[in-house]
Amino acid sequence: MAALTGRSLKISVAATDYEAQVFEATVDADDADDSNVTFAEAAAGGGRDYTLKLVLTQDMAATTLWSKIWDSAGTDAAVVLKPYGNASPSVSQPHFTMTATIKEPNGTLIGGEADASPTNRLKVEVEWPLSGKPTRVTA
Repeated sequence: MAALTGRSLKISVAATDYEAQVFEATVDADDADDSNVTFAEAAAGGGRDYTLKLVLTQDMAATTLWSKIWDSAGTDAAVVLKPYGNASPSVSQPHFTMTATIKEPNGTLIGGEADASPTNRLKVEVEWPLSGKPTRVTA
């Protein structure tokens, strides 16, 4: 078994790799809104909502994830999360596929605080709702 590290994760959105632009990527699970629970979900303990949370650099070039958000907010995109960074999934190092609705942030989209460091980058934090639980891919 190989524990995850903070160096290996790779992420693609709509078949484009963006790990060079992403500082944080998590899939969070929470209880679904009780007003939208089916009988089957209630019998299983309640519905679940899943969210992809990303922290990314502000880079307005046409091929960046920031521009994907700017140009495609409100559309669904296929996302692949590769926690181990491996090219092909396996039983011991799976990938996770999901469909996310691209959304602009509820907050800062452009700009930030001044910083004298030439390497510090301005960031954007987004939360994209998922259509369901991510699929674990092992082959």
